[in-house]
Order: sequence, then structure tokens, then C-alpha cells
Amino acid sequence: MTAPVLAALGVGGVDAEVRRFDDPVPTAVAAAGALGCEVGAIANSLVFDADGAPLLVLASGAHRVDTGKVAALIGARKVRRASAQFVLAATGQEVGGVAPTGHPRALRTVVDIDLAAYRQLWAGGGDHHTMIGLSYDELVRLTAGTAAAIC
Repeated sequence: MTAPVLAALGVGGVDAEVRRFDDPVPTAVAAAGALGCEVGAIANSLVFDADGAPLLVLASGAHRVDTGKVAALIGARKVRRASAQFVLAATGQEVGGVAPTGHPRALRTVVDIDLAAYRQLWAGGGDHHTMIGLSYDELVRLTAGTAAAIC
């Protein structure tokens, strides 16, 4: 886990469970397999380009994000998947390891309401080898995210 993610968890008052793996877990399927949980309990941290501004979408690993729904929700003309360089610049983290927190500056965030169905969620820890476990309420509070149906 990266130091900024650990610091942000502390500031947010979230005592997340941390799991570190020898092999990378860059996808929801890989993470779920390593953790022994359902793919839907993985909170994918996906960065989108929303009219040129970064938008963090925390989506269940079991779903695809409907960018049209997201654009309508936030009032953007266009929401599209961001490039790896855009993601790194916005988060300080590489695609496949982006955490929901610990970024250089706060990102506008939307959280998939379908994640609320799981008691324990798992999200990236800021690198390809770490996952953090927390509740849906903690995830929404930590990110100051807007809960919405996005898939």
C-alpha cells in the first residue's frame, strides 16, 4: 500500500483491513480469486475523463459502467475512459492499482450503489499488490462520493 493511501485512511478514520499479495492483482477477477470473495465485492477504482476533468467511479467488479448514465448524473457532455497517463497524473497511481483515496488532490467521485449489497468490499491499495477491505458506508464517506446507479 502506498503511504498516501495509508495516510488518507487514517485521516478518514477508516481502519481498513489490508491484504498484500506476492503476485499482482490488477483486475477484479484476479483480486476476487486471491481474496476468495465474489467479483461483485471488488470496488474497481476507474478514472474517467469527464469533459477534461478526472472523475473517479467506484464500480462493482461484476458490472460495466454506463458512461451515458454517469454523464447525465454529473452534467457532463462526455465521459470516457481515461488514458493511463491521465490516470497517473490525476491519482499518482497506475491503472490496475488505483485506490479510492490517497490522490494528490480530491477527485469528484461516484460510487456504484450495487456495492451496498456486500458487507465487506475490497478496493485497490494504490499499487498492484495490495487490497484494502472496508464497508460501503466507509467507502462513500472516505471518498465523499455520490452514491448512484451507474451500470
